[in-house]
Amino acid sequence: MVPSTRPSRPAAPRRVTLTPGARRVLEAASRLFYEHGIHAVGVDLIAAEAGVTKKTLYDRFGSKDQLVVEYLADRDERWRDFLAGRLAEAGPSPADGVLAVLDASRDWSARHGNRGCSMVNAHAEIDDPGHPAHQVIAGQKAWMLALLTDLARPVAPDGAQTLGRALMLLHEGALTVYGLGVFPDPFGAAREQARALLAAASGPRPDAS
Repeated sequence: MVPSTRPSRPAAPRRVTLTPGARRVLEAASRLFYEHGIHAVGVDLIAAEAGVTKKTLYDRFGSKDQLVVEYLADRDERWRDFLAGRLAEAGPSPADGVLAVLDASRDWSARHGNRGCSMVNAHAEIDDPGHPAHQVIAGQKAWMLALLTDLARPVAPDGAQTLGRALMLLHEGALTVYGLGVFPDPFGAAREQARALLAAASGPRPDAS
């Protein structure tokens, strides 16, 4: 059975209440930011795509920076909900949870991630730690590392941190390769590598005597 304790969410950034109009703005911004990049998309285009005035956009969000926060935080929340469902359905062995993460990422990417990881893409444009969205980006990756380390702990109690980091590298590498289209089925390749790592970590230990 996968561990019941999940890493806690870091302190959340400031969020706004989403009215129906704000939701339309967020949906338009999310699509445009992901497909074209944050810097390439202006508020005029977002407002036009959402069918609202620019004044309405600023009334609801205050700034483009806050809209970027909402875009990334909303996408992160939807990913965590999606992943939670997959982990709840994972098999009983400790390795099943890790493999479920990779399977979930494969399926999520096929539906929502044709351009790779939204957090990595955003970080390429927002590397200032003072930007309000930076907390969302860094927090999401820290959460993923903590989750994989948590899942690795029953397999390698004394080496969970090392194994968790190795699994994180496999997961993030698969996301990047998928987005770039370097070779087919990177999640399948990562899955096999993860399985080998988990098997080696859970193998018989030398006799301490």
